[in-house]
Amino acid sequence: MENSFPRFKRRSDSPLKKKSRHGFRGYPVATVAFYGPDDTKATKAAVGIVNAEGADVSALRRWYAEEGDVRTDPAIASEILEFVREQGAKSVVSTEGIIDCPHEEGRDYPEGQVCPQCPFWAHRNRRTGEMLQ
Repeated sequence: MENSFPRFKRRSDSPLKKKSRHGFRGYPVATVAFYGPDDTKATKAAVGIVNAEGADVSALRRWYAEEGDVRTDPAIASEILEFVREQGAKSVVSTEGIIDCPHEEGRDYPEGQVCPQCPFWAHRNRRTGEMLQ
């Protein structure tokens, strides 16, 4: 017997992704970015809160995953959502993928150099992952 129920594409059940799909709903805005040693595994998530257009980030928090991927860790997702709620964010903007190395220039390695721990990102466009010429 054939199922008479329509089939729907199932989207992520993540409350954070749901909030980001709603689009811009005003300030404050939570910006979510993912970082990893390459473009396949995110080991760091950073969430910044911007209270008004053109304003600096008013609150910033980072999460790290020793094992696995921060994007699929339910405990981290819950903490990020709680932080976004605590900050009163009306909108959530998230990067599509992993945008850079999780290490910070000037803190984890010298300014103006490439990260010695993440050779994948050396000489790459951070937005596209393509090699620079």
